[in-house]
Amino acid sequence: MAAFTTSLLIGLVAGSTATQVVGQVKAGNAAKRAGEGQQRAANSEADVLDYNASVSDLQARDALERGAIDESRFRAQVRGIVGAQRAGYAGQGVDVGSGSAVEVQQDATYLGELDALQLRQNAMREAWGFKVSAYDARAQADIARKEGVVYAEAGRANQSASRIGAVGTLLGAGGSLMLQRYGFRNTSDAVSPVSSRDAFAYGGLG
Repeated sequence: MAAFTTSLLIGLVAGSTATQVVGQVKAGNAAKRAGEGQQRAANSEADVLDYNASVSDLQARDALERGAIDESRFRAQVRGIVGAQRAGYAGQGVDVGSGSAVEVQQDATYLGELDALQLRQNAMREAWGFKVSAYDARAQADIARKEGVVYAEAGRANQSASRIGAVGTLLGAGGSLMLQRYGFRNTSDAVSPVSSRDAFAYGGLG
């Protein structure tokens, strides 16, 4: 009867230990999968940010190109205005190379140059804004990828910790089973048999 009780107890302990070990291993595997999933999500976010940065680069280039075209077109308009002024003065018999006629032409040319430079400045400001957006997006993408690596490493670390815990559970259960079946325990000096009374207290004898 005593042998039957001891064997049953060992079976119950072993079954409980197995359940605990499996749970630890599953938890570790789940932690690893979760970390990998977070890394994939972070990488996907980084890819989107990289794409947005590329779009901002294109917008910056387009802003500069449009600015150059607008500036060139405006300068042509200014030359047209000055030419019309000269023709008007000439039609009135005014010397276009001297006096107030020259001053008017110079004034129109000067103001036209200021407006052309303003067009260039506006284009540069617009392009700068897009370049800043591209830089920010790439910086965020880099951070997202680094976070993804951290997530994955944390998942693997949790998996390793769970496996170590499972091994510890098995080893702990092994010592307990030895005590249950054979009535031995570890002391500070050596492994020695316990007394019948102690063995009975631990459930090893009955």
